Amino acid sequence: MVMKRRLLLYIMSFVFLFGVSAMASHKGAYPLKRQHEGIDVKPGEAYRLIMQDRKNSHVVDVRTRFEYQDIGHAEGAYKIPLLFFSTEVGEKGYRKVSNNNFCRDLKARFNPQKDSLFMICRSAERSTIAASEAIRCGFEKEKVFNILGGFEGDKIHEEGSPFSGKRMVGGWRLENLPWTYKMDPELMYLPDLKK
Repeated sequence: MVMKRRLLLYIMSFVFLFGVSAMASHKGAYPLKRQHEGIDVKPGEAYRLIMQDRKNSHVVDVRTRFEYQDIGHAEGAYKIPLLFFSTEVGEKGYRKVSNNNFCRDLKARFNPQKDSLFMICRSAERSTIAASEAIRCGFEKEKVFNILGGFEGDKIHEEGSPFSGKRMVGGWRLENLPWTYKMDPELMYLPDLKK
């Protein structure tokens, strides 16, 4: 019985240490997913900038409605999806279609001359597209930011790690910044509230 406990303790220690070392080797790594016209900021930097000008600084969550509601979102984040799920089924499940009203949706909520927009998605790929779209829409280039790592962060890609494939690298939530599941009607996607 004592031997089994010791063996279990050794195994648990090994898994814990291996996992911590895998996460530590990736800590702070924020790769750029694609080129865009906005400014890249790490989640902590974004939070500090937002706190400096709360009146005119806004997090715009461009993920799907499901992600925003069921996975959680940055506190105070406005929901304006870049893509929607369609009813068509593709190779990976339901296909996504572009929000053709993304520019109009941004302008319905924010002032292109005064407001700073901090775009966030799951892992900072869709947010790069959203940042470029916001600038093409008339928002000032110096006031449009892409939050690196997104909300959930990146996956660990380390062969042999028990955490390989899991989203444990950076991101808003993993940096312990304020987030919630609360669905505030003031922040939800406006067209949904008008239905």
